[in-house]
Amino acid sequence: MDQFSNHPLYKVHNIDSAMNSLWEFYKKHFLPLFLISVVMSLTIQYATTFIDLKDIQSETDPLLILEKMKVFLVPMLVISLLNLFFTTILQHYVIYRPVDSDNSVLSSVIKSLRYFVPYLITIIILSFTGAIAIVLGFFVLVVGAVFAAIYILTLYLLILPVMMVEGPDIANTFRRIFSLTHRNFWSNFGWVATFIILLLVVSLVLSGIVLIPFTGSFFKTLFNPETAETAADLTKNPIFYFLSSLVNALTMPLMPVFAAILYFNGKAREEQQSKEILAEKAEERVRVEDLYAKPYSDNHPENPEKTDQDRL
Repeated sequence: MDQFSNHPLYKVHNIDSAMNSLWEFYKKHFLPLFLISVVMSLTIQYATTFIDLKDIQSETDPLLILEKMKVFLVPMLVISLLNLFFTTILQHYVIYRPVDSDNSVLSSVIKSLRYFVPYLITIIILSFTGAIAIVLGFFVLVVGAVFAAIYILTLYLLILPVMMVEGPDIANTFRRIFSLTHRNFWSNFGWVATFIILLLVVSLVLSGIVLIPFTGSFFKTLFNPETAETAADLTKNPIFYFLSSLVNALTMPLMPVFAAILYFNGKAREEQQSKEILAEKAEERVRVEDLYAKPYSDNHPENPEKTDQDRL
């Protein structure tokens, strides 16, 4: 039996049960997921301090802006790699912790290394194709670009769950993420769109709460743009730095949990359809007794053993 069939997220979902499962899983595993996310957020926040955009903000020449941006390529690359690595750790914990009680945060950190390089390669390939799809979407107005973005995001969410359950084979991963995305396509599309909207709303509300202690600086910048440079230093404020990291840590685990729901829902539906097909084939299968004539009952008029007198 597949060990993941006992996973709490492994079942055929509707939108209500998906969101309910997301919340229940989040509550049950909140502490380890939150701690991983806090470390992730603090690390990434610290890495962003090496990117100072003050010089670029005052520049108007596009060529000079691109020239100055080259300095930040390495820090931005490091931040992207850190983000992908922590995402892999979170996804591994979400996938394996419910089915393996020995799987701790530390073991997820170590075991997730197996999937990091294939995940990185898959992301790079998907990024190129996704960028082309979004650009083409703009030719069909903004709606086309939004549609393409949600479609690419659906594919992206399925990458790690597929790799961690079915193996880190890149070719198989691409085949499976397209297969699972196109199976119940509109349902998947609606779920992802709904989830993103909810995540954005929650993130905006929490970010607004963090800004409350710094409201004075915010409104000063709003009514006096000349102080924007001073307000930019707000991100280097240790209190703001810490509070924003805590807020980010509250929402970061939601994405891998939702990704697991999306994958296990697709896998459970595949299993359900396979059982239905097997049941239909079993009903249509010719049995041995069907090859022989069924015996007539004693009172059947065409019973060959019945005498002419009996028929009268």
